[in-house]
Amino acid sequence: MTGEEMDSLAVWQNTGQRPWLIASAKEGQRLLLFDADSGVRIGASGGPGTGPGQFHRPNGVAVSGDLLFVVERNGQRVQVIHLPDFTVLGDFGTGELQLPYGIWIDASAPEGLVVYVTDSFMADFATAQLPPRERLAERIKRYRVSVDAGGRLQAGYLGAFGDTGDAGALRMVESIAGDPAHGRLLIAEEDKRVGATLREYSLDGRFLGRNLPPFEDDAEGVVLWPCGDDAGYWVAVDQLDPTRFHLFERTTLKPAGSFTGARTALTDGVALHPRATTRFPHGVLFALNRDHAVSAFDLGNLVRRLRLAPACLE
Repeated sequence: MTGEEMDSLAVWQNTGQRPWLIASAKEGQRLLLFDADSGVRIGASGGPGTGPGQFHRPNGVAVSGDLLFVVERNGQRVQVIHLPDFTVLGDFGTGELQLPYGIWIDASAPEGLVVYVTDSFMADFATAQLPPRERLAERIKRYRVSVDAGGRLQAGYLGAFGDTGDAGALRMVESIAGDPAHGRLLIAEEDKRVGATLREYSLDGRFLGRNLPPFEDDAEGVVLWPCGDDAGYWVAVDQLDPTRFHLFERTTLKPAGSFTGARTALTDGVALHPRATTRFPHGVLFALNRDHAVSAFDLGNLVRRLRLAPACLE
């Protein structure tokens, strides 16, 4: 898959349809659509602007059911779009978000989706000067989101969180992912001045006192690879040339191996599709390659080569 400069990835698949790979195109101010099995580009949506369905530096993208969430870094909002028709249902975050990047959606709550958005505002963006320490308590914004029977978006702000201690502070943040089964968030700390890593937080925003082993370069995309009810792995990007993908056990967070791709480098966004497709019978990991192409890793091949849990082949 090749295209214009991209930032983040998400996968959507409706019953009976081939999966789509959706990429945010940050320079083109739009979304790019690919057939996730063949890699063929099948469309685009959006364009520059501030209206519904237009984007001002789209960044993080995430899918829950038939809803696509698009974070606009410079638009300071999150748009919610219905798939597959790309009808805009509304937006949220205006007034709270300052420089939003990444997004993760918790669909486990019975009263609606809980959406986590990273907000990496700076005192001086050009020099990467951090805001005052007390402002780091605003790094992650939470929202409760639902769509009513009439198709109208309902969104409420639940507040912000972020530790302000040396070990748990989120100084430069973008990628975030969670695991409701274990009450855990992994949030990528990108500030190499203190050491890039993944920090473990609870779903209610408490730093749990653990950071994963330090990365060589930026800690970028992070995604959960579930295998059954409890097993599986976390996959995290170390933004090197070539990109190094680190695996951590889902329950213990112990390192479980790493791998690189022959033609994959400087990865930013990743997306994992654990369901079988025609081309990938055990699922697939998608990763950006130098921002202008997408690589696909067969999950079955990773299980066999890295000697991972057999449950990931079921």
